[in-house]
Amino acid sequence: MPHDWTELFILDGGAPPEAVAEEAEPEHRRGFFRRLRENLGKTRAALGAEIQATLFETLDDETWERLEEALIMADVGARTTAEVVGKLEQEATSGDIEGGPALTARLTELLAGIVRPQDDARIDLRHDPAVLMVCGVNGTGKTTTIGKLAWHLRESLGQTVLLGAADTFRAAAVEQLEEWARRAGCEFVKGAPNSDPGSVAFDAVKRGREMGVDVVIVDTAGRLHTQDELMAELTKIRRVIERQMPDAPHETLLTVDATTGQNGLRQAQLFSEAVPVDGIVLTKLDGTAKGGIALAIAGELGIPVKLIGIGESLEDLRPFDPDDFARALLDVS
Repeated sequence: MPHDWTELFILDGGAPPEAVAEEAEPEHRRGFFRRLRENLGKTRAALGAEIQATLFETLDDETWERLEEALIMADVGARTTAEVVGKLEQEATSGDIEGGPALTARLTELLAGIVRPQDDARIDLRHDPAVLMVCGVNGTGKTTTIGKLAWHLRESLGQTVLLGAADTFRAAAVEQLEEWARRAGCEFVKGAPNSDPGSVAFDAVKRGREMGVDVVIVDTAGRLHTQDELMAELTKIRRVIERQMPDAPHETLLTVDATTGQNGLRQAQLFSEAVPVDGIVLTKLDGTAKGGIALAIAGELGIPVKLIGIGESLEDLRPFDPDDFARALLDVS
């Protein structure tokens, strides 16, 4: 999985531009790991502190019960928790692993393995243009995520970007996205008030093709996963985009608010039933004790987490790295 922006995307021509070279430097990565560790503090308080303080001093039934409780408290989910604890207990009982530090290291490996996708989870931008569709429930940070992603595509990867405001349900969303387009130096397409969202998406892809931009990102109306009519509209938007460009959208990202815990898992499940979801953007990790939801979504639904948000700044939207996440979660340096 990617450590930085250069590794998250597949680009024409292979090597990324020189402008992003400094991002791969070890010190830059260490700096982000420190922020990730700090911003996962609430989840670590529910999970890591419990593990560090009491786990693996003695190995008995109570040990594994306490580990299960700690993982479930962090919203890792019952099924994923059972798999992790069962595997670790089996290895410890057989004598394959001995000692608390070795068990903690193995637990870190197991957690990272759950959120590490089996297949290539990079986002392929080798299209003309690459079309990304972003969906999610209101309040998950969807529009802000789109703006930050557009900024990084332009500044870090040298891509030209067009934003399509197909969220016509909420007027403020159009204004917010337009401001992000200005800030990120992107092209912008919107419709008249109360326009059909599908027509705006169609026009955005059409304009992107005419202008020769590298990436088109289509915003969609925030909707509750229980709103059948709006979920059907999301399916319609995807069909309209396909009519403009048969193989598009090339990537569908779902924003999930980490503070919602297991409800976020349910959201991901229902959205993926309406449209194929290629990846998760997990936001607001800095404000929750439920960061384990990343493990639940990846482990139970098989949808990779591709981006995480751990704060308000541009730098706090980052490609997701399973190893860094697991280490920060368990307070392993």
